[in-house]
Amino acid sequence: MTDGDQQPGEAAADRELPADSARAGDGEHPTDGGVAEAQWLASAQSPAVRTRARRRWPLWAALTVVVVLLTCALPSVLLVGLVGGAAGRTATADDPATATARRRGVRMSAQLDRQAAALLSGDRNGFLAIAEPEARADLTRRYAALRALRVTVWRPAADGVPGAVAGRPGEWQLAVRVGYCFVVPDCTPASVVIGTRWRDAGEQPRLLAVEESRTAPAGARPWEVSDLAVAVGTRTLVATTPALRARLPGLLAQAEAAAKIADLYAVGGPPPDRYLVFYAGRAEWRRWYGGGRPRWTAGYAVGVGGGHHDVVLNAESLSPTGVDDLLRHELTHAASLPDRGYSDRATWWLVEGLAEYAGADGQPVGRYDGLAEVRKLVRGGWNGRLDGLAPADDAADDRVGGSYGVGYLAVRHLVDRYGEQRVLDFFKAVVHDRRSVDEAAEQVFGEQWSTLHDDCVGYVRAVAG
Repeated sequence: MTDGDQQPGEAAADRELPADSARAGDGEHPTDGGVAEAQWLASAQSPAVRTRARRRWPLWAALTVVVVLLTCALPSVLLVGLVGGAAGRTATADDPATATARRRGVRMSAQLDRQAAALLSGDRNGFLAIAEPEARADLTRRYAALRALRVTVWRPAADGVPGAVAGRPGEWQLAVRVGYCFVVPDCTPASVVIGTRWRDAGEQPRLLAVEESRTAPAGARPWEVSDLAVAVGTRTLVATTPALRARLPGLLAQAEAAAKIADLYAVGGPPPDRYLVFYAGRAEWRRWYGGGRPRWTAGYAVGVGGGHHDVVLNAESLSPTGVDDLLRHELTHAASLPDRGYSDRATWWLVEGLAEYAGADGQPVGRYDGLAEVRKLVRGGWNGRLDGLAPADDAADDRVGGSYGVGYLAVRHLVDRYGEQRVLDFFKAVVHDRRSVDEAAEQVFGEQWSTLHDDCVGYVRAVAG
């Protein structure tokens, strides 16, 4: 699901739901920093055109979409020399220490460029050649994971100048921003900042260590920290750990089917060039992209820059019958959310409602899995405001499921009244262009939002009975 950037969409409830309940939810709270998560409860998630079967999930699955705000625009060439932020300036403009650091950074840049060329050409020995023995085990694993993911662009660039490592004479640290693409050679690259540590060795400094990225809010990518098994389809790439490799054929088929639905909900441009789905075991769920998701989260979408959103599924929270809905929901987040995420928590109902609508796959409203939770929420004192639906991270499962359900019904009512295209136009105006719902409603629907809001709430109450 989409949770705008790893902070908005993850919250989990510890309580078990009935065996026939399951839904996904986006969990983190949207923030201006690029965080807009969407979590789903462990029951069913996202749009499609077929009946959503009930699933036996112990917890609501939360779908989280995380959108990372990256301020740096990356060029479209495959490799760019690694030059420090101001390395283009003449050394005479710097004091001697700074000038020396810049020259050191240029030498590190050259080494990283050699490594990048080796990675793209499939030369493992060349990839490892710039590193000292203690770094090679980690680099070997990274190389294998990146090659399995079919890396097509790997563009390192220094993020500043090298700094001395305290207490380690002759060692230097350098932050490196890497633009990368998988499968598609001409994509707009995603971006990650990685810490590196070096030893002086004349004109060819030696790489001592590569740290896990901590690019806020996305955190460490799977290919940085795990061995990966990968399956590639026409529209999707699915990756997991070797222990779960047997799931790949089925997951790939399900992801390919979900992508056809999600493509219909692309907002603000064409659908993603390729959807990336990572299927996480218990340890990976806690580590990939920073972990820390609410317990009611079964999946999330996290923005990684360049308009890309990686989708992560929690293997422990999913039953075989729940994966299809969850994938439709999460891939719809990846297709519909802006790269910068969404910043207004009051629009959570719209972001999650669209993903739920897509996940429901055209089924009749009466067959929506979350109706029981909607009834409980409506009859339990809900104040009737869509802008206050977003559940807290520690919300109970039925509260989370009811919130997603109300969002779904509100979007469903707008679609029934105005059609999908006008609802997508409304979504774009509110979530992408950041216009007020009042302005967007007047522009797109020719109606006052206060009237439409009351109509949506009336529809929700009518369906809830």
